[in-house]
Amino acid sequence: MIGQLGKHSGRWDFELRDDALVIEGRTLAEIAAAVGSTPFYVYSSRAITRRVAEVRRILPPAVGLHYAVKANPLPAVVRLLESLVDGFDVASEGELQIAAGTGMNRDEISFAGPGKRDAELEAAAHARIIVNLESINEMRRLDAIGRRLGLKPAVAVRVNPDFELKSSGMKMSGGPKPFGTDTAQVPALLAEMRATCLDFRGFHIFSGSQNLKAEAIIESQSKALALARDLSTHAPAFPRFVNLGGGFGIPYFPGERPLATEPIATHLQSLVVTAARELPGTRLVLELGRYLVGEAGVYVCRVIDRKISAGQIFLVTDGGLHHHLAASGNFGQVLRKNYPVVVGHRVLGGEREIASVVGPLCTPLDLLADRMELGAAQPGDLIAVLQSGAYGFTASPTRFLSHPEPRELLL
Repeated sequence: MIGQLGKHSGRWDFELRDDALVIEGRTLAEIAAAVGSTPFYVYSSRAITRRVAEVRRILPPAVGLHYAVKANPLPAVVRLLESLVDGFDVASEGELQIAAGTGMNRDEISFAGPGKRDAELEAAAHARIIVNLESINEMRRLDAIGRRLGLKPAVAVRVNPDFELKSSGMKMSGGPKPFGTDTAQVPALLAEMRATCLDFRGFHIFSGSQNLKAEAIIESQSKALALARDLSTHAPAFPRFVNLGGGFGIPYFPGERPLATEPIATHLQSLVVTAARELPGTRLVLELGRYLVGEAGVYVCRVIDRKISAGQIFLVTDGGLHHHLAASGNFGQVLRKNYPVVVGHRVLGGEREIASVVGPLCTPLDLLADRMELGAAQPGDLIAVLQSGAYGFTASPTRFLSHPEPRELLL
């Protein structure tokens, strides 16, 4: 079933059994016993599969669905998604190796990110995946590599458009940005590309992430398609695809409501018609990461100590910001807010109290829940941080203070 967590608008795709959190038919205590230690991340394959099916149900068949591997690069998660999505988007050679190790069509794997090293460009050329060019200098370097290797690397141009994705948690376009090539500079890049060995495939226009407003995403998608149409007149070949980016967010904090995807789907239907008329043969692609896996993961740690300081209850755990930087509020939050956090065997009922959940690090930043209503907990109890399937483990400073790294498992 899908549960609702008190004042939080965030959903979770997990059952409750006697008020205990259950993932893939097993309680957290059973999972912890099988893992053998805490902390750990656990991801639900059924929750991921269900979310992709929901997206597929509303997307026009003509729109491709790509997974942004940076959201969660666990190889087991990527292998699960191989059969569920149309392509992968990677942001490093490490992610490239994970994606290339699957059976995904190499024409559906793209490599984005500023500052690609020559070794990474060469690896992408050898793997015959698409490189999203971030600058004219990167294009020249890849051209030289292609000529040296006797290859014709496939490329798309990542554009830094003049517009931004309004109301997004992280803005990736509009104004000075290290990502992509400014719109005004793209025609010159495309003109120079004609004399290179590069195989032009399309455009990548990613303007922001973590957005819960359908109207903002709709506006951004319309502008992205119009921009791709205008830029295509300068391209050395007709674009085979236009990556419209993603931006689909999930609710984390009190008062946030899930993204309304139906208006986006209806709008995409009209965009497909527009693209068929203005860019015949060009396929539209959505690139989603957090939206596909974010709600499918839980971070689990164990209470080591319970203490009271100046009347405030602190639950000291063996996990913290070194494993889950985002939940600590130190991964892009301006004003810190609590992720949905629960006591694993006392999720909604039982004795309640206001407590703070902190980790073992010697810094006041090591805070997983700040004065939050929780089930009363004692040393040995498990704490679960929900909405942890994306930008968790790999987005955290795991070497800080040299504590052991958490385990990860896909059930």
